[in-house]
Amino acid sequence: MQKKAIVLLSGGLDSVTVLALAQQQGFKCHALSFDYGQRHNAELKAATQIAAEYGVESHKVIKLGLSDIGGSALTDEHIAVPDTPQTGIPVTYVPARNTIFLAFALGWAEVLNLHDIFIGVNAVDYSGYPDCRPEFIKAFTTLANLATKAGVEGERFTIHTPLISLSKADIIKQGVALGVDYQHTVSCYAADEQGRACGVCDACRLRKIGFSSAGIADPTRYQR
Repeated sequence: MQKKAIVLLSGGLDSVTVLALAQQQGFKCHALSFDYGQRHNAELKAATQIAAEYGVESHKVIKLGLSDIGGSALTDEHIAVPDTPQTGIPVTYVPARNTIFLAFALGWAEVLNLHDIFIGVNAVDYSGYPDCRPEFIKAFTTLANLATKAGVEGERFTIHTPLISLSKADIIKQGVALGVDYQHTVSCYAADEQGRACGVCDACRLRKIGFSSAGIADPTRYQR
């Protein structure tokens, strides 16, 4: 029986690479995206296009009201997206986002009777978000196997994080080797409706450095 997995698919560079890696490993993938009130909503269009291109088993977009609680430059229009590097955890951190996303993925995994979840967190070239660290993934995996019917009945959930220890350049190289086309992915925190990147936010900065360090031409569409 072919393996099945849920892949968290944001529409960005990392998530499409994870989808390609999961399929390479033989998983039949169900893609999960979130409309959580993010200002860079163009990523959802990218996620839908990517899901279709990769022929996923299904693609679910769940609407969440994280903008109702705010607290992040990505969900609160009154907080500006920084255009220079920040110290500490930046205002683009969305409170508890990966915890919430993985919780939904875990619930859907039980419904689909599968036990593998892929997420594109990274703890090397990243913005310092606490929910991208190995310690968080380890703790959530423990929770998943304690808090679910499947877990208490002996099934074991695995949270796959194939990018967690890779540099952005290595992620890009791996994706290119798998045939990933990054042209229409959206990573920018302030992308316009056409999906064009601002070129100056932290996500754009890391993406630019990644392509440059990998020695690969940057296909990103920039606003300027």
